[in-house]
Amino acid sequence: MTHVHRSDRTDVGEPVDLLKLDRQVCFALAVAARNVIALYRPVLEPMGLTHPQYLVMLALWERSPLSVKDLAGLLALDPGTLSPLLKRLEAAGLVVRRRSTEDERVLAVTLTDEGASLRAQAEQVPPAIIARLGMPLSELESLHASLTSVIAAARP
Repeated sequence: MTHVHRSDRTDVGEPVDLLKLDRQVCFALAVAARNVIALYRPVLEPMGLTHPQYLVMLALWERSPLSVKDLAGLLALDPGTLSPLLKRLEAAGLVVRRRSTEDERVLAVTLTDEGASLRAQAEQVPPAIIARLGMPLSELESLHASLTSVIAAARP
């Protein structure tokens, strides 16, 4: 016989189905991520960037140059996943990848002038996304704080 705790019942005494799809945090996160990232597509297209490329550029607009290792760490990406993104950004003339003069093992990623100047256009992205979501900024800031806590708790 399965023992059901008081907290495992609804207010009317019905057992809570812990496997209901709409109760799963992983499901809500996956759907929210797909839907929010889809909002970025039409905003980023005129800049010639995909969402993953935009994330790389955000990191580089904060600090350039960065080693591939540091960039991968900031973006929580495997260097093997990052490499094709960097190749496409380099082919687009937005970044250059060069071996460090101090340590040949380190591959440094630097913004080109064109990549740096794209930042001005990118400043319009956050307000456009906020407008498309139609949610109060305070709610989005609260959501960001909650997701940051989830990320920290789930980090290996």
